[in-house]
Amino acid sequence: MNAALPPQTILFLAANPQGSSPLQLGKEAEDLRAGLERSRNRDRFLIEQRWAVTPTAIRRALLDCQPRIVHFSGHGVGTEVSSEEQAADARKLTVVAAPSNLLGPEGLMFEDATGQPKLVSGDALASLFELFADQIECVVLNACYSENQAQTIAQHIPYVVGMKREIGDKAAIEFAIGFYDALLAGRSIEFAYKLGCSAVQMAGIPEHLTPQLVPKPGGASTAAPGAAVPTAATPVAIELEDVGGQVPVESPFYVERPPIEPKCFEAITKPGALIRIKAPRQMGKSSLMIRILDHATKQGYKQTWLNLQSVEDDDLEDLDKFLKWLCSRVSRKLKIKDAVAEYWEGSLGSNDKCTFYFEEHLLEQIDAPFALCLDEVDELFKHEHIATDFLGLLRSWHEESKINPLWRKLRLIITHSKEVYIPLNINQSPFNVGLSIELPPLKQDQMQDLIQRHGLMWSASEIGQLIALTGGHPYLARVALYAIASGEMTLTQIMGAAATQEGIYGDHLRRQLANLQDYPDLVAAMKQVIAVDTPVRMNITQSFKLASMGLVKFQGNDVVPLCDLYRWYFQEMLRG
Repeated sequence: MNAALPPQTILFLAANPQGSSPLQLGKEAEDLRAGLERSRNRDRFLIEQRWAVTPTAIRRALLDCQPRIVHFSGHGVGTEVSSEEQAADARKLTVVAAPSNLLGPEGLMFEDATGQPKLVSGDALASLFELFADQIECVVLNACYSENQAQTIAQHIPYVVGMKREIGDKAAIEFAIGFYDALLAGRSIEFAYKLGCSAVQMAGIPEHLTPQLVPKPGGASTAAPGAAVPTAATPVAIELEDVGGQVPVESPFYVERPPIEPKCFEAITKPGALIRIKAPRQMGKSSLMIRILDHATKQGYKQTWLNLQSVEDDDLEDLDKFLKWLCSRVSRKLKIKDAVAEYWEGSLGSNDKCTFYFEEHLLEQIDAPFALCLDEVDELFKHEHIATDFLGLLRSWHEESKINPLWRKLRLIITHSKEVYIPLNINQSPFNVGLSIELPPLKQDQMQDLIQRHGLMWSASEIGQLIALTGGHPYLARVALYAIASGEMTLTQIMGAAATQEGIYGDHLRRQLANLQDYPDLVAAMKQVIAVDTPVRMNITQSFKLASMGLVKFQGNDVVPLCDLYRWYFQEMLRG
């Protein structure tokens, strides 16, 4: 890999003409520089600043700095909105006595040689940026009413961000912080835009829909800023992570699947929340779960995560032992005295004892909302004598939160891989209430984003090969990208040996085969799926079971293999 790529320049332009309302442009610039200093990719970027810019100064800065990103902070002029919609600190031009030449078309406000406001139209800016289209990847217009200018400039520049209405100073700064935090971490421009909008929303400012990302008509380059120029196939030096298990919260290799994350973050803040996350193994359930818990922690919540795969066999002998284990583990996680022995005295049933333990001993002592995550709940499906009563108990807690303020503190997160086929009364099941989340494979743009985060500059053909091989399965994709980005293998080498025992997926494929062979009826069903190249209609129960194992995906009411990797492997291993 090439670690000696020249740094990419971010050109920060600012204008606050005389007589206009003051803006916190200095804070915005300082936050940008602070973001660069804390970034592990700080050697890949350079920030140049130009203040009180005139049209001449802008032209010269583009020539001198040769920027990849151009960021303008200042005032915009546009159509007025009602006073109810206006932000008190809006970045629109407000002057004591507006010159007559400012009362016409929309535009961005720079300065003239005397520091007075100088309106520059979108057409004029577009003609300027057209001359630098071979070097500029993105333009950010962090000023009111700049969407029209963004649309015009985007005829020549791959990505332009503009504001479709007024934007307050605080919202503009929050957007800039989020946007550049993502870019400096090596993320794509699309991701950075989404994170900028999220930063505004997370700050409690109702202007997160104001920024608009305008791509160049006909398709923009999706290269992450700081990467090599897209015409070169040179990978960018990047710090890789081992693949497997949860993707850490701070990892740059976690790809969001909107609107899933925002919906979960919103749901966990609601009293008595219940979030159910379902997906095949290694599709990202636990990685999403720890981000929900991290979000809850940042809101001041208490939180506990229990992986039910860690429950010992002795504790799964009966419901009583399992509930004792649950109460004891939660107490220890919360650093609250274990009083299980005390609460288990008397003639009440196990469910009642557990309920009173949570209500009187745990929730009474917790002075904040409490997020409890039960990971891999389908481990209990093997123990129907426990699962039926316990899942009914979770449903009763959720219902209790509607009438009992104490139970509103509890926020439940449940993750599972398999379909629920144990008999549950519809009014006692936690699987038909709350927020239901099913994690899909990564889409094409998300796969492109993940490839870029590994510092790889791929052609459309190469991207298509990886998508077909993995079907957008995040774990399978990351295994391949790690091997390629680390220089261990090429994509061609991976494709040639992928479906063999000696390939990089050998261990994963053997586990999938062993899981499938536990169910002879599913083996027969899988043979049907891989025998033809067209979608297959089969028994609906078998279809859902194969999908819950992650081996197939639905196309309407029919199924096809999730990916070429599974088709090739099972065609070989299930032959005969």
